[in-house]
Amino acid sequence: MNTKSLLIDTATSLFQQKGYKNVGLNEILKACNVTKGALYHHFPNGKEELLITCLQGLNEAITTDIEAIFNRYPSAEDAILSMIDKLVHSFEQNGTIIGYTFSSIVSEMATMSEPVRTACNALYENLQHLYCKKLLTNGYSDESASAMALLLTASIEGAMMLCLTQKSAKPLKTVAELLPSILKVNN
Repeated sequence: MNTKSLLIDTATSLFQQKGYKNVGLNEILKACNVTKGALYHHFPNGKEELLITCLQGLNEAITTDIEAIFNRYPSAEDAILSMIDKLVHSFEQNGTIIGYTFSSIVSEMATMSEPVRTACNALYENLQHLYCKKLLTNGYSDESASAMALLLTASIEGAMMLCLTQKSAKPLKTVAELLPSILKVNN
């Protein structure tokens, strides 16, 4: 793995686990066994630029993962339930939701940095777009699909945060249980 990829992968993991403010540059450098010069070579604007790159990488990874799941299921309901099942499995296996959790970064940084807020917003907009697109293929009107995509994003993201704080997969399981009736009402 090249130095830039190592920095991004390591920082992404640390930011997700500890939050942006609780991860210092020295911790990232030590975990990667690289110098400050190497970090600034790849990220001249430092830690914030590295965070934005991490968020962009998360956006790509989440998109790829969700699209793969959605392509396997013609039904929006089955696709979304499969995605939630994957999140539940990840949480039960790892005690966290690897690769999907960025809400802590949003709450910590969105009001402090416009470029970070913009990168976080792009993640949420992308999630909503993916949900909306799948719902449209299942016969939802533009308006219903857009509203449901917002509800799905808020519900699933909120449930992930609750799973982490409660140390239980129950919030995601509850969303999965309620989702079929909600999807039917709005279609």
